[in-house]
Amino acid sequence: MTEKFTRYITLGSFPYAVKFLQREREAKEYLRDLYNTVLLKDIIARLKISDVISLESVSKFLFHNIGGKVSPTKIANTLKSTGKGIDQKTVDKYIKGLCDSLIFYEATRYNIKGKGFLSTQSKFYCVDVALRNLLVRGRDSDAGHILENIVFLELKRRGYDVYAGQSGDAEVDFVAMSHDGIKYYQVAATALDESILKRELSSLRKISDNYPKYLLTLDEVFGAADYEGIKKINVIDWLLGN
Repeated sequence: MTEKFTRYITLGSFPYAVKFLQREREAKEYLRDLYNTVLLKDIIARLKISDVISLESVSKFLFHNIGGKVSPTKIANTLKSTGKGIDQKTVDKYIKGLCDSLIFYEATRYNIKGKGFLSTQSKFYCVDVALRNLLVRGRDSDAGHILENIVFLELKRRGYDVYAGQSGDAEVDFVAMSHDGIKYYQVAATALDESILKRELSSLRKISDNYPKYLLTLDEVFGAADYEGIKKINVIDWLLGN
């Protein structure tokens, strides 16, 4: 099962990509063509964008920073520091175009204690982790953010409205809401290190209500546990519905 999970991360989840199970180079070419087609025929043509380089820069920034708190102002300032002149309103327009085209999904922040939505610093997740891995190289291709992206997509597939949680100074990766209630999720590549486990559990323990709370990891040894009502589950088992 771990091998299939790795293949999913490498080749992605687009149905046509199944044709390339044994041909990774062709799979990557397909993903790149798909990305360029959406960028050119959907976003650029629909929004009548003339500065294609700036749009690509915003897109790559979001790919690099999946799971991180970002804002149009932060992106504009970062790009300006690299010599790419672009204002906040233009960045905002490009982000909306990227989300409308379903290359990215926005997870707005939710104040758990105040039970209200926060209007600043949303998080963004891409439609397919293999697409992200194709466009992002080096240290940004980390397991934690990739895993978080996968969990976000699965929660959306299961029909939840998904938000990034804020409880005081603590962050909760996901607040998943449906007509059945609320579920809270923390996601980490591993929680075998005692300090990491303590940190991940701490954010969930600060939530005072009794809705279900989960810690999802890739741990196989001690992959399942119960910490005073907080359930630790191996993420592959969770994806399979176990």
